[in-house]
Amino acid sequence: MRTVLQRVKQASVTVEEKIVSKIDHGFLILLGIGDEDTQEDIDWLCRKITRLRVFSDNNDAMNLSIKDVDGAILVVSQFTLHASTKKGNRPSFIKAAKPDVAVPLYEKFIKKIEKELGKEVQTGVFGAMMDVSLINDGPVTITMDSKNKE
Repeated sequence: MRTVLQRVKQASVTVEEKIVSKIDHGFLILLGIGDEDTQEDIDWLCRKITRLRVFSDNNDAMNLSIKDVDGAILVVSQFTLHASTKKGNRPSFIKAAKPDVAVPLYEKFIKKIEKELGKEVQTGVFGAMMDVSLINDGPVTITMDSKNKE
């Protein structure tokens, strides 16, 4: 699994000109599910994301987790995170999981991150054409790949 994690002041998802999800202070997570991803990838990412210390403490040091600041999370599926640009100019998405595999893993990811966070998270609409808006806080943007844990 691959993520682009953005610390946001606010974020929202609009589908067909209707806002379907919105958060204030917290994380916007763009989630790419690969064809080889498993529950182990979900567990690692959810633990890492909810414990990542990227929110400012009283000394303006990034020392607090999303749980420490009672932040919100918005998760948006994004298969394009598995784009391969090695050959030619047209990206290949062959490593992205097909919907029959991706949807159950996406739903498991949502449940696991809710459990780790201790509250409900907001989501985009899987497979829909979405307009994603955000105000990046910092900016702080971090990429993570469960197959390359660094």
